[in-house]
Amino acid sequence: DSPHFGVGSGAQGSAVEFLAYITRQGRHAHRGDLGATGYGNMPIWAQDEPLRLWKASDKHERKNGSRFRSFTIGLPNCLTNEQLVELAWEQARRLAGRKPFQFALHLSQSKLSGEFNPHVHIMVCDRIPDEYERPPEQMFKRYNAAHPERGGCKKDSGGMSPARLIQKLLEQRARAVAASNEALARHGHDLRFDHRSLRTRGINREPERYLGPAKVQS
Repeated sequence: DSPHFGVGSGAQGSAVEFLAYITRQGRHAHRGDLGATGYGNMPIWAQDEPLRLWKASDKHERKNGSRFRSFTIGLPNCLTNEQLVELAWEQARRLAGRKPFQFALHLSQSKLSGEFNPHVHIMVCDRIPDEYERPPEQMFKRYNAAHPERGGCKKDSGGMSPARLIQKLLEQRARAVAASNEALARHGHDLRFDHRSLRTRGINREPERYLGPAKVQS
């Protein structure tokens, strides 16, 4: 079957709060299911303190622009915790590419069935790094194609048609499933996931409903 793959975006002022949620900080610390966290591709001014990137995004990103992209990916529950940490890193790196990212692995139990429900939350900044180093207040400005050093970093989703955005989402889903299948093969498991929809595969049943944090500790 296919693991859960959820995509979202952050509205104005939501990046820092979402980071606190996935990394189980502050009022979320009681959940006790955090398996690992990590980050990469940060600008120089956030390399030792990634929270600075998300604060800057909340403050400087354009009013109607998304503060971050988020991915929630279900992981194989037959892997060990160490293997899940390795896979969480791989998922984050594949989906972020060159862009700044931060992830949190949750080693949760389903409230309904008690089944082990590992999954990774990934935050990605949509601003693509280039050869120019920019301070926080400039990084999130509009990109200047003629003089890149004068504007902000180019936004990855900028100017894409709805059809291209859908195609990109399908590509990202396939990439995530491939990473999980490679991990399963590497660690000797026969289980494999399929990123295609049930309809595409000719399976006539309703997909399993993702219950979210209200029903499943996420």
